[in-house]
Order: sequence, then structure tokens, then C-alpha cells
Amino acid sequence: MASACMYSRGPQQTQESAVVEVDNQGVLDMTVYVMRGAERVRLGIAGGLKKTALPLPANIVFGPTTLRFVADPIGSNRNSVSDEITVSPGDTVTWTIRPS
Repeated sequence: MASACMYSRGPQQTQESAVVEVDNQGVLDMTVYVMRGAERVRLGIAGGLKKTALPLPANIVFGPTTLRFVADPIGSNRNSVSDEITVSPGDTVTWTIRPS
């Protein structure tokens, strides 16, 4: 007796990723991280005196998710930490880092 198994998927649903736009008003470049609980994921570099858009990984934001952002200045030891914010897929979060 032969049997067959078939798996069919409807139209593929793509989920927009969330983005953090970092407005780095300081002169030092910053390594930017996102934190969900104790998990910390590097997003990239936000150049000094620039606005930089960094996409958030889909495995971090998969519904309303409470996040915090950390900016670690390159060449200094003064970290910037954001307040906690709830982010959903498709959101754009703007974070301003003021000069010290």
C-alpha cells in the first residue's frame, strides 16, 4: 500500500521588520545593541553626528515586544541606554542620543 503526504502553503505572508532610527548627536560613533530581557543583540554602528536606520531582527520583534536600546561609544566608556519601549513589526522607533 502506497501513501503520499502533501504540504501546501497559501500565499506567503511577509512581515515587515521594525526599524530603529538612531539620531546620534554626539561626535563619537556608537555600536548599537537591542536588549529583550537579558538578551543583547548587536544591530550595527551609528555614526557620529548622523541619523542611521538599523533594522531589528525578526526573531527579536515578532509581535508587541518590550525592548531597550544601548549605545556603546567607540573610544569612550559612557554608554547611553534608552527607556523600555514596546515595539511591533513594521514600527519605526526614533532614538536620539544627546552629546555628553
